[in-house]
Amino acid sequence: MPVPHSSVSSPASFPINYGEATQRFLTLAADLGHLRTHTLAEHGPDGEALASHSLWLGPDDASRVLVLMSGTHGVEGLAGSAVQQDLLQQILDGALTLPPDCACLMVHLLNPWGTAWLRRCDQQGIDLNRNFVDFRHPLPENPGYDALRDGLLGASPTTRQQQLHAFEQQHGRTALEIAISGGQYTDPAGPFYGGQAPAAANHLIHGLIREHRLASRQLAVIDLHTGLGPYGYGEIICDHAPDSPGTATARRWYGDAVTLPATGTSSSVPKAGLLDYAWHAIMDARSCFVTLEFGSFATDTLFEVIIADHRLHRHGMPDWHDAATRQVKQAMRHHFCPDAQQWRELVLFRARQVIGLALTGLSS
Repeated sequence: MPVPHSSVSSPASFPINYGEATQRFLTLAADLGHLRTHTLAEHGPDGEALASHSLWLGPDDASRVLVLMSGTHGVEGLAGSAVQQDLLQQILDGALTLPPDCACLMVHLLNPWGTAWLRRCDQQGIDLNRNFVDFRHPLPENPGYDALRDGLLGASPTTRQQQLHAFEQQHGRTALEIAISGGQYTDPAGPFYGGQAPAAANHLIHGLIREHRLASRQLAVIDLHTGLGPYGYGEIICDHAPDSPGTATARRWYGDAVTLPATGTSSSVPKAGLLDYAWHAIMDARSCFVTLEFGSFATDTLFEVIIADHRLHRHGMPDWHDAATRQVKQAMRHHFCPDAQQWRELVLFRARQVIGLALTGLSS
């Protein structure tokens, strides 16, 4: 039975920054599998080198693979890294073993620049979870964002809230959330920007899919996120089409806890350019991709925190040590990786449960 059973790691194991997350991960991963480093040209706020890492555990020829990813939205990688470290520690302790004919691919901090600078976007301002569109065709339009853009980035908080409230009254709450977070491809300085071409992390994901021949294997993909939904709860979000084999597999593995943005059952609204779609394209009927989203505070608070960060960066890189910068960055860390012991215990407990269900699904 692959469900973890040892005591949950200490909430103090959550890293405080990119450097600590990376060092702890590398220490745990050193003797467990095949580790690769994927470096960036850019550096962190203290001049530190930045990199993503991929780790393959288990047989090279395994027909079934658990893929566990963190840091798609950089700052969210602090909690995602803690989950990955917890799984590695369980394996090292002998508390968990992969099922026969099963391997695990970990992608640690897909957006290391965002983790280091406490941002959701990458070094180009791209939200990687809106970047997986077909750039050979016209990009998705978001007229709601265009209508709200000046108010989002230029107005005072009071004026902004009045404009958002007016939009919601006219169009509804779902339309408001899609306008802000559904993905936009016109404003590089704004939030939830999907880019004009595949980002470096987009190329990395496709490279890993090819390198590990993942299109020919059964896959359970879990992308770790934070900041949306009920406090401390790990929502299993499925963006496969409602009537697809992927959704059927997700429901078979994870049960009635699975939510679907397309049917309005999720805390997330439908979005353009999700990382999910790259994996959907290569999956067989026995595979599925889910986002494991750990909620923290209200969605309106989420938007305010993100907008404040984009306002801070709209004229270039700020002084990292300036008091105003530190205030914005502390708010980002607090929303996406709260210090509260209760929140962190909930994250680790739920992550173990969902990873256990994925391994059970792969082995059944």
